[in-house]
Amino acid sequence: MKKNIKKKKIFFIIPGYNEEKSIGKVIKELKKAGYNNIVVIDDGSKDNTYQEAKKQNIFVLQHAINRGQGAALRTGTEFALKKGAEIIVHFDSDGQHRVEDLPQMLKPVLKGEVDVALGSRFLKKTKMPFSRRVLLKGSVWIQWLFYGVKLSDAHNGFRVMSRKAAQKIKIDSDRMEHASEIVEEIVKKKIKYKEVPVIIRYTGYSMKKGEGSFWGAVRILFKMIIKKIMH
Repeated sequence: MKKNIKKKKIFFIIPGYNEEKSIGKVIKELKKAGYNNIVVIDDGSKDNTYQEAKKQNIFVLQHAINRGQGAALRTGTEFALKKGAEIIVHFDSDGQHRVEDLPQMLKPVLKGEVDVALGSRFLKKTKMPFSRRVLLKGSVWIQWLFYGVKLSDAHNGFRVMSRKAAQKIKIDSDRMEHASEIVEEIVKKKIKYKEVPVIIRYTGYSMKKGEGSFWGAVRILFKMIIKKIMH
């Protein structure tokens, strides 16, 4: 497995918005584990996210304004593909994703069993706030209703994809609804995928970030419905 990892050009795409407190630690953990092709996209942060990332001697891209996580992933993926990435990993900047879960996430893609590995916090026992569990489980059913695919975890940002899959999956949504859009692309383009158990680290800091609130979920659902109607 380690031999395969060294042979493959693995790029990490890490969107960051106001993550000066966590971004340095996330990068250091990846580098300590032997991963070096790390791309941070500073998505118009108002703090020192860009400067903290630059200190780590990695690729750092910058949006002049805050465009959203979907837009940051698109920017990072396009950059990585131009650099010759063979495997692309979507990884969070707030410390929720664990480096320890990477070998199992990478394995099915490296072995050619699938083209996309999707992390699932529900295939392992993950402690999380009840409200977050309800929102995520509700998203699973909505995704099944819209796209005909039932995943155990609908909005996990931890993903591994082959170059071929990354080239096929088009992210048009700039903000958080990109997570559903990626699943829609996988289904529509018949890309072979697999869910892999991961543990998400919930901290007071990470819970304050992102659109994990009730109204955030409502906004995403509304945008999904509009997109479905328009298409």
